Amino acid sequence: MQKLRTALASTFEMMPHSNLGQTALIAMLLVGITNLRITALPGAQKQASPPSEQTNPPSAQASASNPSQPAQTTEAQIEYKNTQHGFCFSLPKGWRGYSIKIDQWKGYSDSSDSDAAVQQGPLISIRHPQWTEANPRQDIPIMVFTLAQWRSLQNDEFHVSAAPIGPTELGRNLKYVFALPPRFDFAFPTGYEEVEQIVNGKSLRGDCPAAKSNKSP
Repeated sequence: MQKLRTALASTFEMMPHSNLGQTALIAMLLVGITNLRITALPGAQKQASPPSEQTNPPSAQASASNPSQPAQTTEAQIEYKNTQHGFCFSLPKGWRGYSIKIDQWKGYSDSSDSDAAVQQGPLISIRHPQWTEANPRQDIPIMVFTLAQWRSLQNDEFHVSAAPIGPTELGRNLKYVFALPPRFDFAFPTGYEEVEQIVNGKSLRGDCPAAKSNKSP
């Protein structure tokens, strides 16, 4: 920069000393020096170039917004609705085409001299569509108790099996208690592991609204 100023001063001395010439020369010098200063400034070229727009792919944006949120991989489910007793039961889509088997549970009293049942109620079994006589699979059995029957059972007024444990409650509503029979999968048939996962997944709702269903018994 100092060398440029010296060269410009020498040129200025050699030119005629007219006001017009001096004015034009000064204007040219000012423009040239200003351009040189701007070019020499650090980062001037970066400021001149247009900024690049950075975007994240949709997957990256989703992870950044909530990194702890896993991908949605939940299977679609189907639902068995029992309008007679007012409960619903969610099933994996692999159970589409299930069937319903209706039986009776019976309760006996140790204090009775008779072998006759002192209590009884519906036993509703949801059967896998691949169940066959040659290859039976584990059913999902649901015992239905009235509230009064359930209280009597809890008070040991009767029992429903020879097992030392009683039924396991799955849910209830204002009229009924729904429960698993004790040791329902003791024979370990095909599919018992899946049934255990289903019943442990809170699949039963006891407040299912009444709805028309051709699957109801």
